[in-house]
Amino acid sequence: MLSAVTGPDYGGAVPELNADALAFVTERHLASLVTLRADGTPHSVAIAFTYDPVAGVARVITSGDSQKARNAERGGYAALTQVDGARWLTLEGPARVLRDADSVRSAEARYAVRYRPPRENPKRVVIEIEVARVLGSSGLRG
Repeated sequence: MLSAVTGPDYGGAVPELNADALAFVTERHLASLVTLRADGTPHSVAIAFTYDPVAGVARVITSGDSQKARNAERGGYAALTQVDGARWLTLEGPARVLRDADSVRSAEARYAVRYRPPRENPKRVVIEIEVARVLGSSGLRG
């Protein structure tokens, strides 16, 4: 069974993750990120991400010339889904690309806490998703 918590663009409250969901997004798992190409077809890739419950945003660090960054640069929505067996959580919302040094450093520091220090990449940018909708398996619902 799935649950949807709606966000501002869906006419509802800002989504909040319950304690189990917050713990789940701090465990070391990969996720799938879906963005849309210029022709409207989905582009899905495995990624590592961090979630900031205070700001309500998910962040993905990537190279600025990657397909996912180019897709996010055009605006629109993105969705990322983390799966571990029967547990899954999807975070959806508008995506944007941050290129400033402070945003990149902050995202790298968050990434290092959840995963490991990222490799050096002078072209790095941050894809930031303002979470507007949360879907999840039983137990991870708000």
